[in-house]
Amino acid sequence: MAPQTLDMQSTGGSYFQLALKIKDILTVVHMQYYNSGAMLGCDQKVYGQGTVDFMTALACIQLENGLRPDQVSLGLPAGPGAAGGGVVAPSVVNNALDCLAKGTGCGTFKPSRTYPDIRGAMTWSVNWDVTNGGGFAGTVGPHLDTLP
Repeated sequence: MAPQTLDMQSTGGSYFQLALKIKDILTVVHMQYYNSGAMLGCDQKVYGQGTVDFMTALACIQLENGLRPDQVSLGLPAGPGAAGGGVVAPSVVNNALDCLAKGTGCGTFKPSRTYPDIRGAMTWSVNWDVTNGGGFAGTVGPHLDTLP
């Protein structure tokens, strides 16, 4: 599944409900952590896109409301030009993954627990990654091997 951030803000939303109804066969949710502006995190505080806090606080909503960590992945643009907003350096993606999996690299938001089995991250366009020098795959890909 590849929902917008708005679709996964609450278990009351139809998209989130669908994910929960099919959770026994659901492999992964790559929520789109971009082009959404500011959104609420699981602590009900507002976070601006393009930050480690945005990724971790929004992933927390899915993780604390019924999806398993191995079903939650961070979906981000590969670099400048790939999206209108929410583009982050690959190192920021790695920080968000570390925050969720190990409790390190967090910004001001720190989840109440860790999720060592977090699924990982993906980018929406290999072509944009190539255009941007392969920084996403070259930075985030190897980092996934360091997660628990």
